[in-house]
Amino acid sequence: MKDRANSFKNLASSFDRELENFINSASSFSVPAIKSTTNSEIDFVKKLQPKLIRIDLSAIRNAIVEEAEVDGGERVRVGKNRVRFREFKWDWKGEGEGEGESDDGEEGFKDWEPIRALKTKLKDFEVKKSPDEIFGAWKNNELVEKLKSSLKAFRWESQDSKEVPPLDVPELLAYFVRQSEPFLDQLGVRKVGSLCSKRKNQLLLHSLSGGDSSVIESDNVNDELDLRIASVLQSTGHHYDGGFWSDFVKHNPSDKKRHVAIVTTASLPWMTGTAVNPLFRAAYLAKSAKQKVTLLVPWLCKSDQELVYPNKLTFNSPEEQELYIKNWLEERTGFKADFKIFFTLERRSIIPTGDTTQFISSKDADIAILEEPEHLNWYHHGKRWTDKFNHVVGVVHTNYLEYIKREKNGALQAFFVNHINNLIARAHCHKVLRLSAATQDLPKSIVCNVHGVNPKFIEIGEKLASERAAGQQAFSREHISWARWYKVFINPSVSDVLCTATAEALAMGKFVVCADHPSNEFFTSFPNCFTYKTSEEFVAKVKEALAKEPQPLTPEQRYRLSWEAATERFMEHSDLEKLLEMDQNRLKPNKNTMIKSVSLPNLSDMVDGGMAFAHFCFTGSELLRLATGAIPGSRNYDKQHSKDLNLLPPQVDDPIYHW
Repeated sequence: MKDRANSFKNLASSFDRELENFINSASSFSVPAIKSTTNSEIDFVKKLQPKLIRIDLSAIRNAIVEEAEVDGGERVRVGKNRVRFREFKWDWKGEGEGEGESDDGEEGFKDWEPIRALKTKLKDFEVKKSPDEIFGAWKNNELVEKLKSSLKAFRWESQDSKEVPPLDVPELLAYFVRQSEPFLDQLGVRKVGSLCSKRKNQLLLHSLSGGDSSVIESDNVNDELDLRIASVLQSTGHHYDGGFWSDFVKHNPSDKKRHVAIVTTASLPWMTGTAVNPLFRAAYLAKSAKQKVTLLVPWLCKSDQELVYPNKLTFNSPEEQELYIKNWLEERTGFKADFKIFFTLERRSIIPTGDTTQFISSKDADIAILEEPEHLNWYHHGKRWTDKFNHVVGVVHTNYLEYIKREKNGALQAFFVNHINNLIARAHCHKVLRLSAATQDLPKSIVCNVHGVNPKFIEIGEKLASERAAGQQAFSREHISWARWYKVFINPSVSDVLCTATAEALAMGKFVVCADHPSNEFFTSFPNCFTYKTSEEFVAKVKEALAKEPQPLTPEQRYRLSWEAATERFMEHSDLEKLLEMDQNRLKPNKNTMIKSVSLPNLSDMVDGGMAFAHFCFTGSELLRLATGAIPGSRNYDKQHSKDLNLLPPQVDDPIYHW
């Protein structure tokens, strides 16, 4: 307040000088004789006259001769030619009260209008704005808060850094071994134990600021060692921005919906699992309307269509085959699915040709679902999937190692394929879903059945249950479909991953007799599923099934077999559900959540990137491709492919390989 008073004092001194100059100039002012005037000039002067008369010059004259009080109470008289603004009488009576006596008993005066307005503002400020109010307004000012936040950001040391003990040698060694697991895994060394010291738990508790471990989300940190290292890095302000091989400039969805691209190795009318199941997955993911879906299926030249598709069915254009696929799907699901179908390139529907990633534009490259990721990438010579897409999920359909072992030199081939599949899973996927434990134990994988049953089979089971409830014979050859009248389905296979026919038989309300094998683990919870281990048990289970009637499925059991339930399982275990939740909570971040993925330099990513680069170089050599069983000329598409899909000629799209 003292500084503010001094500022007004300086302002008053400045006004004194201006007023003094005005009075001195007014005393020497003379009006020249007007030789001739016009009516317009006289009117102009008249207009100015009322405003000039409003200036109370008597107040100025009185102020010139007024006595002023200075420090010490001494009163002095100011000369006539000297006027000081600070020596005016302050009349707090306000406008309209006229002249009167001031507080000290002296005769008051009517202030000049600008002066009176200024004094009124000063009085309001003095009455309404106490020092506490002024200070509080300044304290709550948004600009001040932003300034304080900026100053905090410039601090070199975190407040909690001194509370987190640094990493010791055993912890650093343990982390190094953990990060070396991908390389050791390729060498056949599995399940490397943790080398953390016994003080790990104690250090972990000290690492958590405030000592509250409940604020850490277990899904974001895999184990205590990662959490320990992440907390130390967070306390030091370290931030890791990227890897040696990784490309971090990825798609950022412009709208609120995520984009899902489902890539598969087969297409209708070839009735195989990799043609049917990805099609249903695309339909039910699109049905939820939470994300946009695109299905990528291979396009075969007409000569290859005759070799693969049944009944010599062929298509003249991709549009014709797309119409066939969608009509088939709508007939079985009962709804029209809203998703796009793109066609990729393959030779005989076995080996993808060219770079499959090029068929998804950069603006839509968000989430990729690779149906049979090993098959898609055995000879993939193109961009790394995890570099182009934000999240890549692989779904393993086939137990390839089981089939390879049956061939000549199968054990040796299986050894190499096992390591190549490991490399592909590490290099091209963020997560791998195995339909059952019968498949190869791949890195980043979990076991979960994410397939459902064609709704038509569930309808058959419901109808049979209602017929039996009405007293009719459930399994009779008067039924229209041949698949409905039999009562027992036998599946002795041990090379399946998850037999679709077994699921369909259970959905229709039949008995199933199958081997006690990891591929059938999902079905064992159904009461109509009989499993066996020996040939004697097989005979006993078949006789038991023939002598009994199957139990009707409960609504819960039918739902477990449906594609709606399979889609829910897929959303949960593929982390798509978490990604959608992160989008919804992006504006409400949890400050207490510690995420290690953006803070730790990951040696595992560097190893995976190196493997991906080596695989890219390998698949670029035509000699090495042919030596490992690739179809000749399958690295790049040919002229027929470019004609069918309206692509650039091969020598234009890939000029180096065609010089």
